[in-house]
Amino acid sequence: MPERLAEMLLDLWTPLIILWITVLPYIYMAPMAPSQVLPSGSSLGLNGLSEEQRVLNRSKRGWVWNQMFVLEEFSGPEPILVGRLHTDLDPGSKKIKYILSGDGAGTIFQINDITGDIHAIKRLDREEKAEYTLTAQAVDWETNKPLEPPSEFIIKVQDINDNAPEFLNGPYHATVPEMSILGTSVTNVTATDADDPVYGNSAKLVYSILEGQPYFSIEPETAIIKTALPNMDREAKEEYLVVIQAKDMGGHSGGLSGTTTLTVTLTDVNDNPPKFAQSLYHFSVPEDVVLGTAIGRVKANDQDIGENARSSYDIIDGDGTALFEITSDAQAQDGIIRLRKPLDFETKKSYTLKVEAANVHIDPRFSSRGPFKDTATVKIVVEDADEPPVFSSPTYLLEVHENAAINSVIGQVTARDPDVSSSPIRFSIDRHTDLERQFNINAEDGRITLATPLDRETSMWHNITIIATEIRNHSQISRVPVAIKVLDVNDNAPEFASEYEAFLCENGKPGQVIQTVSAIDKDDPKTGHFFLYSLLPEMANNPNFTIKKNEDNSLSILAKHSGFNRQKQEVYLLPIIISDSGNPPLSSTSTLTIRVCGCSSDGVVQSCNVEAYVLPIGLSMGALIAILACIILLLVIVVLFVTLRRHKNEPLIIKDDEDVRENIIRYDDEGGGEEDTEAFDIATLQNPDGINGFLPRKDIKPDLQFMPRQGLAPVPNGVDVDEFINVRLHEADNDPTAPPYDSIQIYGYEGRGSVAGSLSSLESSTSDSDQNFDYLSEWGPRFKRLGELYSVGESDKET
Repeated sequence: MPERLAEMLLDLWTPLIILWITVLPYIYMAPMAPSQVLPSGSSLGLNGLSEEQRVLNRSKRGWVWNQMFVLEEFSGPEPILVGRLHTDLDPGSKKIKYILSGDGAGTIFQINDITGDIHAIKRLDREEKAEYTLTAQAVDWETNKPLEPPSEFIIKVQDINDNAPEFLNGPYHATVPEMSILGTSVTNVTATDADDPVYGNSAKLVYSILEGQPYFSIEPETAIIKTALPNMDREAKEEYLVVIQAKDMGGHSGGLSGTTTLTVTLTDVNDNPPKFAQSLYHFSVPEDVVLGTAIGRVKANDQDIGENARSSYDIIDGDGTALFEITSDAQAQDGIIRLRKPLDFETKKSYTLKVEAANVHIDPRFSSRGPFKDTATVKIVVEDADEPPVFSSPTYLLEVHENAAINSVIGQVTARDPDVSSSPIRFSIDRHTDLERQFNINAEDGRITLATPLDRETSMWHNITIIATEIRNHSQISRVPVAIKVLDVNDNAPEFASEYEAFLCENGKPGQVIQTVSAIDKDDPKTGHFFLYSLLPEMANNPNFTIKKNEDNSLSILAKHSGFNRQKQEVYLLPIIISDSGNPPLSSTSTLTIRVCGCSSDGVVQSCNVEAYVLPIGLSMGALIAILACIILLLVIVVLFVTLRRHKNEPLIIKDDEDVRENIIRYDDEGGGEEDTEAFDIATLQNPDGINGFLPRKDIKPDLQFMPRQGLAPVPNGVDVDEFINVRLHEADNDPTAPPYDSIQIYGYEGRGSVAGSLSSLESSTSDSDQNFDYLSEWGPRFKRLGELYSVGESDKET
């Protein structure tokens, strides 16, 4: 009730206040006597006192006014009177003139220079300019001399409520979580008013909601928007449109207002559990499906969105937990059931699973709404499929002795058809794994037999692949690897591990070990190798050597006496019998070569040849080889030195710096043209009967000789070009001033005895006008065109 009373009083007094503001300037700016000076005002003026009196005494100002006011947006047929300027020096004789200068003087404000009345001649807007500073001065009407100093005053533009509030940043958008409590802050908005916030209530704003109740509320002064209802559900309504109003004049009637819109979006929270679309799912799968194949999909719907709707799937119960698994698809938000282990229709034809979907992110604020998970039942039916044969074992290991007979049975593989129909099986060997065709298999019972002899020492393992094929359906096949190990039999006799050659010193002692030998056997007995060594029966009592078996299965050969002489016997051959411990044992005879050598006192072998005795005393074979090498080296050096000296004494005629092929020689002489017959005789090149002289050359003639190519035999009166070339070649070979042999000689000789004669004009004794070219047409088709050209030329001349 008090608020309503205050609003009524305000509505009553508002027109009176506006009227007072409008009339106040006319009353306030009226001319005043000097005795009516306002205490708060300012005045300018002179009372006609002397300068000393003005300094010593406080005089009253002649101008009296306070700051002037004018209402904005005031318009009428006549200019608005703002105020009046007056000085007590004006006796009314109209000898004083008032002058106004400053902001807007003459354009916005105009003064009556006689009465001093100031009028506003234009419509003013406080929001553009709130005050104007002007200067007033009273001057003599005739002389324009100042009667008083100028005085500055201000004209203020009074505000009226002519601007409505504006939301500069609208429209607005805001979010608030769903299920929020009452009074949860959403956002705040701000409006601006261009009116004067100090004067009156023109800029005092009050906010209210025009649309959006009862969901939201707004603080009238701060414009903070809050939720007005608790637990708003996004799944029921996600977006709200709120219309907000800002009104000036404190929200009272007569005030101006502006509106804006606010779109409020409820953000999601996890307040809904997942729910399967159906409680029972049915899937079927063939028994031969590949492991990891997706069998089916189940989905639990969640009214929430984003991470709040994300669920994980698990198999929590059922008789197929070991055979199936379920994974979550983050994009589709469903569970994919996949096969983990092979299925067998003949063993089990159906399975039942219990699947659970649970939210990954749970909000504890809404845990009271119940468990955020759901369960469903999945039934999977296994369908029968035509399966390939199944071997009784995934791999087979067979053993066979290397001396096994051809066609003997090594082993057997078995396979069956797991289908109810149980088709018969046919076996075969993949020949890509048995390129040498060493094995065969019985197509009906799978017995593997030997096709070729085996040798363990060549190949100890054989890996083949057996193929089982259904007779009723050849596309159903299976493969199994079979490893065949070849067992050893004693079929190789022992022998020396390498080619041994022993050396016996002439100064050796009896019982001295000459050589230690060892044996090898390609067989591989289970108990290891054990060799027996013996001499041939006829050499059991060998007078020179004996043998001794060592613990490491090796054999030592010992000398029975000393005094061996290589001049008497240089080489001894000692046959040794080596036997193994196989059943039956095998043996072989290996011969050891023993050479008698000359040794030093400490037993180092120096020479094993009989020719060493003919060497000078005190010189070894190595020393003689070194001496011989030195002699050969000296001879080579002498030969090279002599060859270099010979080449140095006979240099080539043409030096390197004079080689015409690599140097350019410049001459500044000019030829005499055709009249110069002394510079060079061209007849030398044209006449083969030129100067014949012999001049020796000192350069080296090429070793490479080119045989002239046999051509046709020269015809009578033929061209003697060959003869000419041979003559010039002979001259070049013997001319010391001629270019080197690898240069090109160019001659302009055309030969003699030609039927056509010379085509050159150098030796022509007749002119073109004296010649007859009719004979060109008789030379054949090749010269026909040439004859026609010359015939045309002759006819032209005659014409």
